[in-house]
Amino acid sequence: MGCSASMYAVGKRKKTSIPEVVVYVPSMRIPAQSDLQKPLRGLILQDLVDSAGGSAVAELRRALEEYLPLLIGLTKKEHGLEGLVEFKWKNLEDGRLENSVANSWFELLSVIHMIAMLNLSEANSLMIPKDHSGSGIRVVSSDCKRDSVDLLLKASGCLVFCVREIMAHLPPDIKQKFSEDFQDGVLEAISIQALGQGTEIQLGLAVGSQKASLSVKRRLACEQLIYFGQAHHCLSESSNTSNMHGKKHLCFIKWKFLEAKAAAYYYHGLILDKGTEPACHVTAVCCFLAADGLLSESKKACLTFCLTAPVTRTPPLWGAMKHLHQKIPEVAARKSQMYGYLLEEEKALQAPPDLPDFQLSLAPDDYILPEIDSAWDRNKWEIQSQPLKEHPKDSEDETETE
Repeated sequence: MGCSASMYAVGKRKKTSIPEVVVYVPSMRIPAQSDLQKPLRGLILQDLVDSAGGSAVAELRRALEEYLPLLIGLTKKEHGLEGLVEFKWKNLEDGRLENSVANSWFELLSVIHMIAMLNLSEANSLMIPKDHSGSGIRVVSSDCKRDSVDLLLKASGCLVFCVREIMAHLPPDIKQKFSEDFQDGVLEAISIQALGQGTEIQLGLAVGSQKASLSVKRRLACEQLIYFGQAHHCLSESSNTSNMHGKKHLCFIKWKFLEAKAAAYYYHGLILDKGTEPACHVTAVCCFLAADGLLSESKKACLTFCLTAPVTRTPPLWGAMKHLHQKIPEVAARKSQMYGYLLEEEKALQAPPDLPDFQLSLAPDDYILPEIDSAWDRNKWEIQSQPLKEHPKDSEDETETE
């Protein structure tokens, strides 16, 4: 792979440390060394071969993007090179080889999947501020939060492209070789989860804004709940939850689902409590009590997520939950005392009401493949597509480099 040299720098393991997670990034895969030069020499233009085996590119994402125009040419049937090169990918954490597949569509899937993971990783980094003052106070700027949302939408778009545009080109026997994190359900879950986390960040911005109404905050909390509910369904339907990373991923989604539901009931309760009828106050108290119970469950789910291997640190409270961890218990206690007599009178209404349904606001960014490298032009291709026996120097070069 053209950017494999730069990958090795990323793949070098540092001293073990317990990471902090705000945006969940699934287990990342990196390419193992794939020799494009031997199988392709004499079949394609030399400048394309040279770029495939060139020096490391400074930025990993740029390396991936520069590699794609070459890779797209390998997927074209008219070139007849789809299964010529064996592409190998390994797990970044333990270096274990996960996939070795001679199919250029698999390589395209792997590259775009990695771009998505890099976007998630960058979004996570932006949401974990560095406290250089030593005060212990960590603040994430609004610009960093908005940039994180943009990265989450890009990651979601990459994964949607993988599922809808690439998977159809891969035969069943190739798909059977995939690691579990490449199942359609897993990719869909991560894509939807990214939208949920984007909405979570937006809710945090709304909570910090004096202009945002209760209705806006309730809508965002309900949308966040829907996203994480959909992501949980997709992941639960896959077999990925049987392995270590799949179990941790599911724990993360459960934690975020409970947080979103607590927030949704809290804001729904505040709106209902503005009513003048006794029934409005009773229903509002039911919402506050439900929110309080869900908040307690979410704290346990957070601890379960952090302790599930691979172990991660509990992140400091941030965004809406930094506010709600204090407000929900306070409001639930105060309102239940205030309207306790009404609850006793109307026991039939003690179950929390259904939450309102909203049309989802965030959508994945459309991912568009770059243009195929101009060196794959048909006219140039015909000139270079000569039998290997007409390139006697090629074998000599290979002998010298082996």
